Amino acid sequence: MEILPAPQDAPLLDAYSRAVVDAVERTGPAVISVRVPSVGRRRGGAGSGVTLTPDGYVVTNEHVVRDALELEVELKDGRSVRADRVGTDPSTDLAVIRVRATALPFAGFGNTAARPGQLAIAIGDPYGFQATVTTGVVSALGRSLRARDGRLIENIIQHTAPLNPGNSGGALVDASGEILGINTAIIAAAQGIGFAVPATTAHWVVTQILTQGRVRRGWLGVAARTRPLDRRRALALQVRQNSAVEIMSVAADSPAERAGLRVSDVLLSAGEQTLLTMDDLQGLLGERGPGAELDVDVGRGVNRLSLHLNLAEAPARMQ
Repeated sequence: MEILPAPQDAPLLDAYSRAVVDAVERTGPAVISVRVPSVGRRRGGAGSGVTLTPDGYVVTNEHVVRDALELEVELKDGRSVRADRVGTDPSTDLAVIRVRATALPFAGFGNTAARPGQLAIAIGDPYGFQATVTTGVVSALGRSLRARDGRLIENIIQHTAPLNPGNSGGALVDASGEILGINTAIIAAAQGIGFAVPATTAHWVVTQILTQGRVRRGWLGVAARTRPLDRRRALALQVRQNSAVEIMSVAADSPAERAGLRVSDVLLSAGEQTLLTMDDLQGLLGERGPGAELDVDVGRGVNRLSLHLNLAEAPARMQ
């Protein structure tokens, strides 16, 4: 026997449906299918993308377009057109491509921060089923995911809108149709756990790619690892932290070498931020671009010293 909603619930369901429909009508036309054709022995793939400008700039996931020799997209009007890769950022799993078409529907990044519990609507093309809509809620904020290059993607949005292969690069929007994030990953063995790169991060990455041709992050010029600090050394260095970042090697003519950093030094803090792990250091360098100045608190043996350094841009071979 079918159980119908109580009469008093009908207005709530109608309001929910209207919110989803309005959000999809606003942003859905800007979500397109991104395809990587098979070329020779290279296997193809597919994902989604969000058109950001009427002249065809699209944000998608880096893993969707990685190593692609050709790109094509399917627009909402049924056209299949070629696209070109503009720039990628493996550190956030984001990429920008440009569709060879004009007068396209487009969407912009939202200005409101996601909140746990709010409606989350995923729009994408899973398994090639174009314009698929799923709904859920924002489960949590501030999650972290490991990118392909080893960097930690910070402040990831966790949500329950069902995702499937092909949703990657699609939009996660709120009830007003504002983009909360770009869907990037699922946990295959889990149910109701999806992740999206927040709109603030995506906006910064896209701006960097469009204005600089690439994402420019600060470079220190060290290989390092997280190092536990035993209690005796922590007391000698007059710190309360139980770990720090140990320098394993220093690149020649790097900001680290010019500042006087040495192998076996431990970085305790930088720019007033305590450095407990390598992820802390990578996050700081991601926030500070080339040319930024940092005061670094260093432990050398049982001595503590302060060094001043100027971050540079990573050499081309390391980008």
